[in-house]
Amino acid sequence: MRNGIAGAATAMFLVGTLAGVSGLVADYPVYGGQAVRYLIAAIILLAVTRALGLRFVRLTGREWLCLAGLTLFGLVIFNVAVVESTRHSGPALVGTVLGTVPLALALAGGRPAPRLLLGAGVVVAGATLATGLGSGSVTGLLWALVALVGEVSFSMLAIPLLPKLGAIRVSAYSTALAVPMLTLTALVQDGAAALRVPTLPEALGFGYLATVVTVVAFFLWYSSLPKLGPGLAGLFAGLIPVGAIVTGAVLGVAAPSGYDLLGAGLVIAGILVGLTSQRRKAPVPAGTSVGEGRVSESA
Repeated sequence: MRNGIAGAATAMFLVGTLAGVSGLVADYPVYGGQAVRYLIAAIILLAVTRALGLRFVRLTGREWLCLAGLTLFGLVIFNVAVVESTRHSGPALVGTVLGTVPLALALAGGRPAPRLLLGAGVVVAGATLATGLGSGSVTGLLWALVALVGEVSFSMLAIPLLPKLGAIRVSAYSTALAVPMLTLTALVQDGAAALRVPTLPEALGFGYLATVVTVVAFFLWYSSLPKLGPGLAGLFAGLIPVGAIVTGAVLGVAAPSGYDLLGAGLVIAGILVGLTSQRRKAPVPAGTSVGEGRVSESA
């Protein structure tokens, strides 16, 4: 339980650092840059998979659909939606909508305990305050809602796969599948200008996004998800804006305001409330156990 809490908290905090580091790759073609990011991550994860001796696991048709849906909605469409929502309405609106992820995961996970719902609500309020109440066009709002669906899919569609594949293989397979999807999107959007040789700062930025925000964060999240369940794990999604605030302060990009600090405090309070709920275990498919997911890592 403690390992799951630490892993989920660290994963979402690291995802939040993306905002501060993204400035290094801001001038690189967006979708081509995402393809490069996931290509680097896939190479690392597949190398780790091979080094650990994890064999390829044959998937059923339903499992392939889950993996394809996880990749398409949770990685590709999510990134496209965030970019398009930001273009139409700025980052505040999509950040505010994504701040509802804890509540969405709590509801998607089944019948949540009242304290879990209360905690999720407090986390949503804190994340919204820390992100800034967004405003913008209807188009921007619709793209933000698509991003929310993608973020929920990233967790919910992984749950049936984790007992059989484990965190490393789910991360490796999904990032590898995302590369051709994002490359095609980049070519449609930007044509021949979709890819170019990155500058040194861009290369460092992509290296961080691929290794820390993708490889490490994905592994920690998918390792924690079966232990906590989507509702409890989802509480830690509220740490994304907290990670952004801390990174901005450390890099000297932006000093946190009073509202930022209040929002961060509400996120922490909501997590603590949610952790007192009685729903401690994640639902797993019939005939499997959470332990199978951990065993599969060394299969």
